[in-house]
Amino acid sequence: ADVCGRDFLFIESGVAKREGATGYLSQDPRADNIPDDTNCLSHVLSGRGLDEAANRIEKLRLAMEEDASDKNIERFSKAQEQFEMDGGYAAESEVRRLVDGLGLRSDRLDLTLGALSGGERRRLELARILFAGSDLLLLDEPTNHLDADARDWLLKFLRNYRGALLVISHDLDLLDEAITRVIHLDREEEDAVGEIVEYKGTYSKYLVSRERDEERIAKLAVRQAAEITRLSTLADSMRGQTAKRARVAKNLDARTERLKAVQVEGPAKRRTLELRFPEPPSCGRTVLTASELWKSYGALDVFSDITFDVGRGERLLIMGFNGAGKTTLLKILADRLDADLGTVEYGLNVSVGYYAQEHEGIVAGRSLLDHMREESNLGDQGLRSLMGMFGLSGDKAHQDASTLSGGEKTKLALAQ
Repeated sequence: ADVCGRDFLFIESGVAKREGATGYLSQDPRADNIPDDTNCLSHVLSGRGLDEAANRIEKLRLAMEEDASDKNIERFSKAQEQFEMDGGYAAESEVRRLVDGLGLRSDRLDLTLGALSGGERRRLELARILFAGSDLLLLDEPTNHLDADARDWLLKFLRNYRGALLVISHDLDLLDEAITRVIHLDREEEDAVGEIVEYKGTYSKYLVSRERDEERIAKLAVRQAAEITRLSTLADSMRGQTAKRARVAKNLDARTERLKAVQVEGPAKRRTLELRFPEPPSCGRTVLTASELWKSYGALDVFSDITFDVGRGERLLIMGFNGAGKTTLLKILADRLDADLGTVEYGLNVSVGYYAQEHEGIVAGRSLLDHMREESNLGDQGLRSLMGMFGLSGDKAHQDASTLSGGEKTKLALAQ
């Protein structure tokens, strides 16, 4: 479930002890607050601290050119030797092999972080973590934004990885090929206290074991409830009679309380989404027309002369390599970004719904209900009903949308 607290844990007690280097991939690397003007290659090299070493060598080189003293030459030579011993000169080719395996064109390394798309930014962060050679990898949805080839490359890498791996994922192949244990965080409700149960084996083996456990717990819950009811009824029948029966009733009450103290609850019914969307207004036969669209970033032409139309009821798929401009095109069609040349026209009575890859439409400090009000005049009751179909119900409607988990942000964006 998306509310069980996998992405963040509120720790009231206990100790988390880590030995060796740790690599952490979050769902949204932009939350790491790394400046957008950071060079991509330098960012990956920072995984081993080689970016600072390279900058130091450059400063020593400039100092040596200004003053070729024995001291400056010796300092430059020592720094250069240490950089070579640390694998600095071979590092760039290693980085380029890594990003190529993850489906990121190597020429993107010459750009700054701010020039990358959301998918590219996440691949770069994954490359930095893998390049660092950590003893422990904490990966939150690592196959998000990966195409088939890059995903296969990552699966192969993780199969051969000799360190410890802790992963959150919905990718069943990854869960079966790269893990040896499953940690089940059982927390069905927002205000519930989570309980961790460990299962050995792959995800497929976990599913079998978990189903058996749920069947066993359900039967135990029924037996306990029946016994508590039996003892309570028997105790009630003996009250107000003889002193001996009163003592028996008191003993039965004590047994009932002991049973209640260890009473288990049967597994909660699995929630499913049942979506019923409002009927859209009728519109013209052609819902969208794009004519001679052209978009560039500086000297880079992302795409040019894009012309097509979409008819009512048609389904079009936009395909292309990462960085080809798919998200840019979609933003232009959704009127979130201006094209350099060309036009986009909507048909008669057409309203547009736009789902953003990186949830950039979700604003910190605004509630879920506030976000829904921006998209519809359905009324609060109707909007809350719509959110409820996505499992966003109760007090969550008034929660700050930026505090949602990645899965919950997806549900909110789809509800909008």
